[in-house]
Amino acid sequence: MERGFVEIRPEEIGDNPFKLIGESWMLITAGTRDSFNTMTASWGGLGVLWNRPIAVCFVRPTRHTYGFMEAAGGFSLCFFDEQHRKILEYCGAKSGRKVDKVAKTGLLPVFGADTVYFEQARLVIECRKVHTWDIDPARFVDREIDKLYPKKDYHRAYIGEIVRCLKRPAV
Repeated sequence: MERGFVEIRPEEIGDNPFKLIGESWMLITAGTRDSFNTMTASWGGLGVLWNRPIAVCFVRPTRHTYGFMEAAGGFSLCFFDEQHRKILEYCGAKSGRKVDKVAKTGLLPVFGADTVYFEQARLVIECRKVHTWDIDPARFVDREIDKLYPKKDYHRAYIGEIVRCLKRPAV
């Protein structure tokens, strides 16, 4: 067991992905031991693509995490119990350009081979970046979606091959 986690296969995650990502939220983290950033997100997905288990997350170019995602070969998605909701709220409201989110929230970083994740997480998905693409508003079939982008700061999607999943055992 690594720091209280057990390694599981992606197929063993067991959580409903709509609740896991859309309701519980996640921290997207990229960088190195020396420099990393994390941000809260509620848009993404889990599935299979190119015969691999994948995770998809979305980061706007205006976010501080964007530069870390661009430079990194991997990223992590961390999911927390409800007792940590305030950490997720803080990391979604504050920019890593202006504050040290780890110091302000008490998050405890753990450094994987090519990712950074947090000891307080209940589920960690480590990914190797395999593809990116930019949201192109000209391709919206449903034009209502464009209203979600009043600043025209369209997301970049990151597809990561899931290379490791860590889960806290039930107590």
